[in-house]
Amino acid sequence: MKKLSHTTEAGKANMVDVSGKPDQLRTATALGHIRMSAETVRLIRENKMKKGDVLTISEIAGIQGGKRTSDLIPLCHPLQITKLDVQASIDESGVAITSTARCTGPTGIEMEALTAVSVALLTIYDMCKAVDKTMVIDEVRLVSKTKDDG
Repeated sequence: MKKLSHTTEAGKANMVDVSGKPDQLRTATALGHIRMSAETVRLIRENKMKKGDVLTISEIAGIQGGKRTSDLIPLCHPLQITKLDVQASIDESGVAITSTARCTGPTGIEMEALTAVSVALLTIYDMCKAVDKTMVIDEVRLVSKTKDDG
C-alpha cells in the first residue's frame, strides 16, 4: 500500500513540501450532478426561481469557490490558478456541473476543480431548497488530471 503524503511518520497532519518539484502545466476536470423534481427543472429552465438565474449564479459561485480551495481544505497549497471554467447544464433529472481548472506550478489543481463543482452544486441547492426538498447532490468526481512540461 502507498504511504499517505499528508501525514508524518507519527501519523500527524503534514503539508507536503513541493519546493523541489518542477513547474508544470496542470489541468483537471471534475463533474457533479444535482437531482431534483421535474417542476424544479422547469423553474430553472424558465428562469423563474425567486433567487434569480440559478445556472449563471452557480457558475460564478463555483469559480469563487475554486479560487478559495486552499482556504477551505487545510493541507492544500495556494495555487496561481490561470483558468477556472464552470459550466452548468440542465438535463431531465436536474443540473450537471463541469469544471476545468488550470495552473502552472509544482502541484496539482484537482482539488480546485472538485471544489468548484461542489460549491456550484451547493449554490443550486441553496437557490432551490424553498421549492424542492427532494434534491440530492451526487456523482461529484474527478474525470481527468494532466500535467505537461510545456
